[in-house]
Amino acid sequence: MAQRRGESKDLLTRLADAGEVAIQRLGDVPGGKKVTDAVSGLRDRVDELQKRVRALGDIEKRVKALETKVGALEKPKPTRRPAARKSAAKKPAPRTPRQTKS
Repeated sequence: MAQRRGESKDLLTRLADAGEVAIQRLGDVPGGKKVTDAVSGLRDRVDELQKRVRALGDIEKRVKALETKVGALEKPKPTRRPAARKSAAKKPAPRTPRQTKS
């Protein structure tokens, strides 16, 4: 088992080295510079895209909260019945003094 780990490490190291060599050779090939520049630019754009996608999670949370608030505002308010008025005893009209005929 220890030998396999060492062998796989060697294999991975060899693959990594081969990849580095391949990238270096690509730079020497005519038009290879354009390819390496394009790949480098692509990497930068993918990094920026990842940042924007991560920010979408926060935006989604905010939108969900706003939708909840709007939904609560759109619900019809229950209509209230006017409270039953208590019948108050009517006060008699104030008496006015009688006018005398002169």
